[in-house]
Amino acid sequence: MSGLPSSAQQVLYAASFQELVSLPFGGVVNAACWSRQLRGDFGEIVRKVPLEGNITVLEEEALLALDLSPEGQVAREVLLSDMRLLTDHGAAPVLNLIRHYDRDAAVPFFPTDVYSWHVDRAPVPTATYLCTYYGAASEILPNAQAEQKIMVPEIRAELWQLYGGGEEGFEEWLSEHFYDLHYQAVPDAQPVQLGTGHLWRLAVDCPGSGVLPCVHRAPVEADGRVRLLLIC
Repeated sequence: MSGLPSSAQQVLYAASFQELVSLPFGGVVNAACWSRQLRGDFGEIVRKVPLEGNITVLEEEALLALDLSPEGQVAREVLLSDMRLLTDHGAAPVLNLIRHYDRDAAVPFFPTDVYSWHVDRAPVPTATYLCTYYGAASEILPNAQAEQKIMVPEIRAELWQLYGGGEEGFEEWLSEHFYDLHYQAVPDAQPVQLGTGHLWRLAVDCPGSGVLPCVHRAPVEADGRVRLLLIC
């Protein structure tokens, strides 16, 4: 690994699902990727699913009911296989068709939506799994290239004013409102594009993790381009 940029050092690559779930995180490594070139027409699935609002959950029953071309059927089998692999592993995968996520405008200087660089947190040992099959893909950022926003003096001062209390309870308040989960990229940061078709496992802030959680964000969707995303 010597001489590689930090973005390359951050990721381990797997040749199978079993390898993906078993690769050990450690040091700066907090992301693993089952790199794949998928066959099938995932765009056909996107086009044939009636969309409900900005995010539509595609249930297995509805997926099976779609009348698809041979290439669409190949794509459907990939989706079903991935969902079953993750379910058998103990995860709870969800297929989403996404026009866009809701934006957080409650605190203009500090949005906490998924378009912001952030990490995931869980009360039990776990990981985040995701795969973009169609549309814009998510990004991750090496931790060395990310700065926790609550530690930026100017932002922290504004949060202090918003808090409006004394010293006691401020850190708990930051956590309760998820401010401590959000980051900003340092100048000249090099985000890693997760691409389409690849199944990713990202480290989470949880008990027993042993590594820093993986900083990531959702892409800003192109106008009219729906994303097909599996996540759990």
